[in-house]
Amino acid sequence: APANDSEIQWNAIDGAIEAAKFEGCDAVVHLAGENIATGRWTAAKKSLIRQSREQGTQIVSKALASLSKAPRVFIAASAIGYYGDRGDELCLETSLPGEGFLSDVCVDWERATQPAVDAGLRVVNLRIGVVLSRKGGALKTMLPPFQFGVGGRIGHGQQYWSWITLDDLVGVIMHCLADDSLSGPVNAVAPQPVTNQQFTKSLGRQLRRPTCLPMPALAARIVLGEMANALILASTRVEPGRLKESGYTFQHTTIDEAFQHLFSR
Repeated sequence: APANDSEIQWNAIDGAIEAAKFEGCDAVVHLAGENIATGRWTAAKKSLIRQSREQGTQIVSKALASLSKAPRVFIAASAIGYYGDRGDELCLETSLPGEGFLSDVCVDWERATQPAVDAGLRVVNLRIGVVLSRKGGALKTMLPPFQFGVGGRIGHGQQYWSWITLDDLVGVIMHCLADDSLSGPVNAVAPQPVTNQQFTKSLGRQLRRPTCLPMPALAARIVLGEMANALILASTRVEPGRLKESGYTFQHTTIDEAFQHLFSR
């Protein structure tokens, strides 16, 4: 239940939403979705991942479309999983979707904003990369082995990881709210994606720890199942084309800068 009058109650699964409370809002930023990096991808987990994103976004989108005074902009999360496993190919917002579960989810996730588009809202589909923060997400999960000096590359290490610091992600969202020229897909990634091996070496240097104990791809698959292929072994090299064109200035453009910032606090 809402803690106060400024909170809006909604449920991505049963469709309940207090649509009237959106009336008169300037903007809506929708980032909700089942955590894809916790637990193995059972059939039930995959259903929840898809339903929370596709149905949840559609519920919000339809609610905004029904308003007499709708927000001027709707920013809805998507992910670089849209592009799938693409090797060394550089993916821009105009690139076609990839293949596999995450790609299919992202396509449907973005399509779920169509009711808001049809109602005339400016809709931004934010394709978010690996978000770096010490407080959560991928980095927090992988820190312990690195801090104990037993971290290393995963698989062959040549797969590209397209990343962004949490500070820059917040900056990108603010930029998209303010820039009326932006709509449709926007890649929320730093301008210099790195391979897993480069990521690993940079993190080790920052922590002053060795990074000589790799995790074989087979071991990752045994431990994580399908999630390993989609999240850590897939290669997704993404360029923030629309952000560059619109003049966004990144706070952290290299992985070394990102880690220096994150571990200087």
